[in-house]
Amino acid sequence: MARRALLGALAGAALGAVAARAAYAAFTRRPPVGDAETWNRTNHRGEPITLLEGPALVAGAAAAAAAAPGLPAGTRAAALLAVAGSGVLGAYDDLYGVTTSKGFRGHLGALSKGQVTSGAVKILGIGATGLAAAALTSPGPADTLVNGALVAGSANLANLFDLRPGRAIKVGLLGGAPLLAAAVLRDAPVPAALVAGTLGAAAALLPEDLGERSMLGDAGANALGALLGLAATATLGRPGRLAVLGTVVALTAASEKISFTRVIAGNRVLNRIDMLGRRPVEQAPAH
Repeated sequence: MARRALLGALAGAALGAVAARAAYAAFTRRPPVGDAETWNRTNHRGEPITLLEGPALVAGAAAAAAAAPGLPAGTRAAALLAVAGSGVLGAYDDLYGVTTSKGFRGHLGALSKGQVTSGAVKILGIGATGLAAAALTSPGPADTLVNGALVAGSANLANLFDLRPGRAIKVGLLGGAPLLAAAVLRDAPVPAALVAGTLGAAAALLPEDLGERSMLGDAGANALGALLGLAATATLGRPGRLAVLGTVVALTAASEKISFTRVIAGNRVLNRIDMLGRRPVEQAPAH
């Protein structure tokens, strides 16, 4: 019977959702750094939008990891390290990054020439915190390397989808749902609470994202991906983790050559999911 895992998942989801909404309300009144203008950006329509959704997701997911009942100390510490590391480094890139170099190739290419970009700092930093988080929950060096790569790779991949309203959160929900189902069916309360807290925080902020009032930015997208990657390490056996890691690497490599937005727009099913809940492209903003 999956009662323990189901209860853990419900508790984690509720904690993540409530904390994320509370954090978003608090940050819109008083941002964590600077003022509201510091976090304002222009979206794909050329309209103003705030990046404060990202810190709110970080806070909500961190609160769920800290307060969810039954998590072992190592798992709790790993989750907090993964979300804090990816969230802080993502926020650094959000606030102080430049766009002269893009993608893994661009940032690492600049680094090879002695130019330290904010993106390179983020890539290396998330790699380090992902490896450290994995070391807290992995049984040996081989698993630590696989799990660390999965945490860091998932953090980066989630950010690649944060180009249209709600897209990164939808990808996170679709990717996290099978992990949650597997944990509940196995009656594994630890991974169930871990993934549910992350999904709860993301789902609670989805209306703001779809309404084009806010977006995750690097802070929120990196944190979402890192935590789902960590949840995968706690849920799957080594073959499953290697398969997921291979998929993450393949999609990341593909992103250097193709546009995810173009691929999604050209596929009827993917485009319908992508547009679900969104304002039509031609519709003018409400006043």
